[in-house]
Amino acid sequence: MAVRTLVLGGARSGKSAHAEGLVSESSPVTYVATARRDPDDAEWAERIALHVSRRPGTWRTVEAGDADSLLRVLADADPGATVLVDDLATWLTGVLEDAGAWDRDPGALDVVAGHCSRLVEAVAGCRARLVVVSAEVGLGVVPATRSGRLFRDELGSLNARLADVSDEVVLLVAGLPLRIR
Repeated sequence: MAVRTLVLGGARSGKSAHAEGLVSESSPVTYVATARRDPDDAEWAERIALHVSRRPGTWRTVEAGDADSLLRVLADADPGATVLVDDLATWLTGVLEDAGAWDRDPGALDVVAGHCSRLVEAVAGCRARLVVVSAEVGLGVVPATRSGRLFRDELGSLNARLADVSDEVVLLVAGLPLRIR
């Protein structure tokens, strides 16, 4: 039976490094990077390069910046394989952007909801060992902007749904893992 682990944490909490430590460096790992590259953002490129430099050479990286790419990787994963997804906050940002949902248009939000439902189904049905990283957004202040509140609400809901279908849930606080389930 495949084990699904959800790793949550705030900004700079150590969630990505912890998730990477949950999988064996010697076994084949498919690392699914959800961040979209922006050639005009040097700082973002540096962050991506730092993540890349931590990965063992035996890991295969798949860039899945759009909603459907991530779903395909999860659906195609073989039993016995290991898949690490990092992270759902950047994935959801892209989904919200692609749908034009930042202004809370009901039709656009329906599109986002559909992508999130398909992701939860894909995680639940994934036959591989799966480690999913996401930002915990429920511990901070209420964002001052409409788009910030939308993001917090959508990601908080997605995290809760993913926790329901995960075998293990870990919260990183100040670099320390707290086992929730």
